Amino acid sequence: MQIGRGLIVIGILLVLAGILLLVFPRIVSWFGNLPGDIRFEGKNSRVYIPLTSMILLSIILTIVLNLAIRIYNHFK
Repeated sequence: MQIGRGLIVIGILLVLAGILLLVFPRIVSWFGNLPGDIRFEGKNSRVYIPLTSMILLSIILTIVLNLAIRIYNHFK
């Protein structure tokens, strides 16, 4: 029963995030254009490696998931 509720909450949060991004697309326009993101452009090819963006995303997701686990364990 707890897993079902958790999935519903996650789904609602994802829908709200999607609506927010549709209404305000400039919120994340900086993502992927950070210093340290590597781009190579040739005549017939492009290579894009979002190194800094992925490190930042990893740090943010680690903090959010750790807080969610601590809150979940606190009320368990």
